Amino acid sequence: MTFYGYRRPDHRIGVRNKVLILPASLCASDTTRIISQQVEGSITFNNQQGCAQIPADQQLTMDIMAGYAANPNIYGTVVVSLGCENCQMDLVVNAIQERTNKPLKQIIIQEVGGTTRAVELGIQYAKEMVAEASAVKQEEFPVSELILGTECGGSDPTSGLAANVLIGKLSDLIVEKGGTAVLSETTEFIGAEHILARRAATPAVHDRIFEIVQRYEKALQLVGAEVREGNPSPGNKAGGITTLEEKSLGCIHKAGHTPINGVYDYAKQLSPNEGLVIMDTPGNDPASVAAMVAGGAQVIVFSTGRGTPTGHPIAPVIKITGNEITFNKMKENIDVDASPIINGGNLDLMGEELLQLVVDVASGKQTKAETLGYTETTIARVCNYV
Repeated sequence: MTFYGYRRPDHRIGVRNKVLILPASLCASDTTRIISQQVEGSITFNNQQGCAQIPADQQLTMDIMAGYAANPNIYGTVVVSLGCENCQMDLVVNAIQERTNKPLKQIIIQEVGGTTRAVELGIQYAKEMVAEASAVKQEEFPVSELILGTECGGSDPTSGLAANVLIGKLSDLIVEKGGTAVLSETTEFIGAEHILARRAATPAVHDRIFEIVQRYEKALQLVGAEVREGNPSPGNKAGGITTLEEKSLGCIHKAGHTPINGVYDYAKQLSPNEGLVIMDTPGNDPASVAAMVAGGAQVIVFSTGRGTPTGHPIAPVIKITGNEITFNKMKENIDVDASPIINGGNLDLMGEELLQLVVDVASGKQTKAETLGYTETTIARVCNYV
């Protein structure tokens, strides 16, 4: 089984061919939006971070920015900074160059003379890169080149009974074919972490699974909070989920049944051909998806029982629901109806069909979120601004 993608100079394989207009901070985000709106083939996002952060928070932001630029779905990047933010241009550029050698341009708003000149330069650089990107030919690659991110949001009981089970089957198939599948959302391991730990490939991975769960709980307790105060969410409860442990037991179905070979910190670079791994992310959907994309995931599969339109500017997001009512209400948002699994549908067959959809999307087919233009993203934080 193969897909048609784009070979990058760093030898990674992309499934989209976009130019990223990267805001180094909140103060550059409107400028990148104006630039991207003028250049078809470019994308951007609203970076709410980049300044007034403690070092640990700034590192999370730096890892997301560098990871977005390095994601193989991106041909090249135009970095735009204001000039006085904590995430200085040289820091951002160095972080990107540590991950990739793809085309890179820089604009500092304060140095070029303000917004108008920055926009003019940005449009010029972006158009040049888009033209270069258009000359990159699609080539045929094996499924083993894929890094698949998995996510669930707006969950209800059908997520754990059907949609996440189907994603787990897909994860097993990706692993079987030599690719990488990523399980995320550390807060939704709580109460089921021991089940995941039993599947660890090594003692070190076993211990890291417990470590990230305990670290997350302690971080919330430092500000006088408990994870169960916000999870399950009101929407989860309205859908029929009663406890965090129940939600966790549904969440971990996305990991299928293969050994867990590694645990990655938030937004760190993922390795291809690694089988099943975990990334330490929050349960917040856009922040979790952001980390996996920054890690190099080219495609995201995302289950939702209640229904959510979430997408991403860099990676296509395939939406799956196990709730037939939700699917019929939100057909314009959801790509796959997994509800037949609840009524005895053939899981193996549906898994193969979902894998084929992933291959089709990797080869260029647009997801529902892409056709609607959904590009929301956010970045995890450790604490308040300074």
